[in-house]
Amino acid sequence: MGHDATDLGMFRGLMSLRTIALSALFLLVSACASTGTVVSTGDRYAPTTAEVSDYELDTGDKIRLTVYNEAALSGEFNVKPDGMVSLPLIGNILARGQTIDAVARAAEARFADGYLRTPQVAAEVVEFRPFFILGEVATPGSYPYSVGLTVNDAVALAKGFTPRANKDVIGIRRKGATEEINYALTPNLHVYPGDTILIGERFF
Repeated sequence: MGHDATDLGMFRGLMSLRTIALSALFLLVSACASTGTVVSTGDRYAPTTAEVSDYELDTGDKIRLTVYNEAALSGEFNVKPDGMVSLPLIGNILARGQTIDAVARAAEARFADGYLRTPQVAAEVVEFRPFFILGEVATPGSYPYSVGLTVNDAVALAKGFTPRANKDVIGIRRKGATEEINYALTPNLHVYPGDTILIGERFF
């Protein structure tokens, strides 16, 4: 009986220490999460008037080029996996990392190099590459982007939050980035083409 009582006491002591250790770990993780940097100002919260003019093209975008008085050279073109757009007569032009205006000017220069006398090229983005929304939403996945899209719009496209979703802070990883940035979720928080939105779980 003496040994049994001693063993039981030691067991209870170890369980108490384990409980304390787990509680401390939980509090530490919670503290780290709560003190992480959360962005609440900046370009994502501002009206996106420069969203298209400064937009850098990449694979998944579709553009429309109109060559003045040259219907056969005009049309809609996809940015290919190698970052190029293939245009009639002049072949491939680099689009990845370029603005739509830069692509139009490059096309003009190529057409002027022995093909057309005074080419005039207008260009616009007709279809943006999709964005992705993952985590605590009903239907995570990729969705088509539209100018002015907010995170709330993106959540609505994904059929809303799950009951476990953190509706105060969300993560966004911009295309090409390796880490996400935490943002305060407000009605005017904007999404960019190619973004990955990460909806986490709330802690309580």
